[in-house]
Amino acid sequence: MNRNLKLIVAYDGTDFAGWQVQPGLVTVQGRLMEAIARVTNESVVLHGSGRTDAGVHALGQVVNFCTSSPIPAANLVIALNNTLPSSIRVLAAEEVAEDFHARKSALAKTYRYRIYRGSICPPFVSRYVYHHPWPLEENAMIEAASSVLGQHEFTSFAAVDPDRLRRIAEAEDGDDDAPSNIRTIFSSTFRHMDEELIYEVRGNGFLHHMVRNLVGAFLLVGKRTITAANILEILEARNRSANPAATAPASGLALVRVEYQI
Repeated sequence: MNRNLKLIVAYDGTDFAGWQVQPGLVTVQGRLMEAIARVTNESVVLHGSGRTDAGVHALGQVVNFCTSSPIPAANLVIALNNTLPSSIRVLAAEEVAEDFHARKSALAKTYRYRIYRGSICPPFVSRYVYHHPWPLEENAMIEAASSVLGQHEFTSFAAVDPDRLRRIAEAEDGDDDAPSNIRTIFSSTFRHMDEELIYEVRGNGFLHHMVRNLVGAFLLVGKRTITAANILEILEARNRSANPAATAPASGLALVRVEYQI
């Protein structure tokens, strides 16, 4: 009898070409699928809550897969961690309802971006932060963070995603399942912790490079190149070329948690 298993996974994304399996490249999804196959003797289809980019980390990525293996969930955690590289850890496993899907069932996701502000970045944190020791008007960034709250069309903050473009082209007119660039942001805040300026954003979903492009825009606010009002204008333009911000480096970004119906 098939079981639908849900895993919570953490990983250091530095040495991976992102989450999604790609031919000839080392990815988190690829390594997980290989480990599951070794432990269960099954080739499974592994669904993730989202696709983190190359160099992006996760504290609470959620995945699910169906298996006929009778291995108890607690034992599966041990077996997978004994098989996986140390940069990927399975934190928890549980059997879930047949209709649970890590991506489609998600209600909200939280991402965190860490900016290290000290003059010298310690080697023990350098893989997980963006080192920016230069002057920033941090209060302006803190105030600007709230400008993206609510429902918006985020095309101006999204990278071109070929897979997404394909799905849009294949969707029929009026198809409710056609990809949309409209997202709702529930919270968007900056806070200080020791030498770090930390941005945390929670929303019902995120586009390709969206969080890193938001951080890039907020950094321009901190440099007084643009204002919070300009961010609203960039949103309304619905065009990536209207956004002058560079995409912030991947190293500072981590998927913190994914929320589901209880």
